[in-house]
Formats: sequence, structure tokens, C-alpha cells
Amino acid sequence: MTGSFSDNYRFLAQYNRWINERLYGACETLTDEERKRDRGAFFGSIHRTLGHLVLADQVWLRRFAQCGIDNGIRFTSLGAEVLDMPEAYTLDMVLYEDWAGLKTKRLQLDISIEQWTANMPADYPQLTMHYGNTKGVQREHPAWQALTHFFNHQTHHRGQATTLLAQAGVDVGVTDLIALA
Repeated sequence: MTGSFSDNYRFLAQYNRWINERLYGACETLTDEERKRDRGAFFGSIHRTLGHLVLADQVWLRRFAQCGIDNGIRFTSLGAEVLDMPEAYTLDMVLYEDWAGLKTKRLQLDISIEQWTANMPADYPQLTMHYGNTKGVQREHPAWQALTHFFNHQTHHRGQATTLLAQAGVDVGVTDLIALA
């Protein structure tokens, strides 16, 4: 097998879009009230869990874009229209109260993530990222660690969302990464 380290992230970006389409499709079978019902999860509802993922993805994508800029790389797929979130935020902030707005933003992000990873230089994962986390703690580490966290974080919260959907009687179907291959 041949391929670069970055090919792994391109595959994860494809999976991310595929599984989000399935997940959001499954959510369509619920009423808005059911999607927003507090089900005792970390973020309460399905809507808020999915909203957290949108917000967190934007936070990380801003950091990835800045890492690129710091190293002379501009990612056109990570422009202001994609990263349009408040400068001050909390990780449980609701950016999209309406389902249509949340779905639209998710699709925009997923397309941008695929474009970004497709255009990612082979050495990008080896670059050093510098940023402040949500508590202001300064961080420095190779980009590959943040990339791995980025996709793992999505999987973690999608797992919560699929559990909440199952509790509501909705089966998302196969979610395994290998099912995409």
C-alpha cells in the first residue's frame, strides 16, 4: 500500500461527511421537539450535541487555518464564511436554534473539511501548532495530534447522538468507519 500520512485524514474527512449525512437523515425522522428534548446526555439533547460538534469543528478549523498561515499556507476552503462564529464562545453555546440552519452549517463544514484535507500539503501534519485552548492555556504540538483529536472528537459525540437517537427509537444503521471503504 502506498499513501501519505495525510491520506488518512482525507479518508476520515470522507467518512465524516458520509456519517453526518446518515446521522442528520436519521434526525429528520424526529420532530424538532424530539430533537431538542433533554435526554440527560452531556449536552442534553440531540440538537445541542450536534450543535456542539459544529461549534467545536469551527474552533479547530480556525486553529488549523492559523497553523497554515503561520507556515505560509492559505487554505481557501477555510474562509470567513465557514468559520463564522463569535470570537467569545462557550463549548455549550447554541449557534443554531433552527434545524435547517444547523443542517446547512454541518454540510458546509463537511464539504470544507474534505476540500481542506484534499489540499493539505503532505508535510502539514508534521507542522507545529501554537494556540490557546478554551481556558486560555497555551498549547504547542504537532498538527497530526490535533488532526487525530479533531476526527476522534467528532466520532465521540456522534456516538452519543446515535445513542440518543436509539433511545428515541431511531436506528442510524451501520456507522463503522470500515463500512465506507
